Amino acid sequence: MRIGVGLPNQVRNLDPTTIPRWAARAEDAGFSTMATTGRYAYPGISDTVALAAAAAATTTIGLLSAVLLAPAWPAALLAKEIADIDGISGGRLTLGIGIGSRAEEFTVPGHDLPGRGARLESDLALYRDVWGGNPVGNALNPAVPSGTRQVPLLFGGYSAPTLDRMARWGEGYIGGALPPAMTAPSFAAARRAWQEAGRQGTPRLVALAYFALSDTETGRSNIRDFYRLAPEPIAGNVTLCTTPTMIEQTIADYTDLGVDEIIFTPATDDLDELTRLADAVN
Repeated sequence: MRIGVGLPNQVRNLDPTTIPRWAARAEDAGFSTMATTGRYAYPGISDTVALAAAAAATTTIGLLSAVLLAPAWPAALLAKEIADIDGISGGRLTLGIGIGSRAEEFTVPGHDLPGRGARLESDLALYRDVWGGNPVGNALNPAVPSGTRQVPLLFGGYSAPTLDRMARWGEGYIGGALPPAMTAPSFAAARRAWQEAGRQGTPRLVALAYFALSDTETGRSNIRDFYRLAPEPIAGNVTLCTTPTMIEQTIADYTDLGVDEIIFTPATDDLDELTRLADAVN
C-alpha cells in the first residue's frame, strides 16, 4: 500500500504560500504522491496552479488531481496546462478526472453543467491529440513541445458512464473520501468494468480520506463547509481521521480491499500536520 498526502489547496482561505512549502515537506517525508482537491466556486487555490507550484518545489514525488472537474474547462486549454505541468515535473503527473454536479462550478460559456458527460467524451479524444503533438483546429503549430507524453488518466465518480470511461481511457479509479465499507462496491465495480472492457492486468485503485490530527474541530468545520452543498450521502459520511489509530485502521481496511494507494487529504493547512501524518504511517 502506497501512502500519499493531499495538498491543502481547498482549505478555505488558506495562505497560498503554504502550497510550495507543503509540497517540499511532503516529498522530504517520503509520501508517494501529492494530490489536489478541485473546485472553482470556493476560496481555495486552483488544481492546476497548486500542481504547478508543487511540481516546481519537488523532484520525485508523484502528482495527482483527485479530482479535477474536467468538463468545466475548455478541453484544449486544459490539455495544454496539464501537459505543461507534467513536463515541468519531469513526467510525474496523473490527471484525475471528475465530471462535477453543481452548476456554480461551470462558469465558462458553452461549458455548462448539462451535457457535461457527452462533452467529456470528445474532450478526452482532444487531450490525446494535443498531447500527441497534433495542431488543434486551425492552428499551424502544436500546443505542446515535442516529447510531451500521454498523461495517464484516473477517473472518479459513481455512475456507470464514469466506469465505462475509466475502462476505455484510463489507468484506474479514484474512490470518494467515504468509509471503506461505502467505497468497496465502487472499487469492485471498477475492477469489473476493466475486465469487461478486455483490459489487461488490473486498474490502479486510489482511495481518499481526510485527516486532522491536531486541531480536529477546525478540521471538522472545514470539511462541513466544503461539502455543505454536496448530497447528504456524501456530505454526511466523509471520512475524517483524527488519531493515529484511525489512520492505521483506514490503511488496514483499504489494504484488505486491495487498493493500491491511499491519499490522506488535509482538513487544515497546518504544515505540522505533515509530520504528524508521517509519524502515524511509519
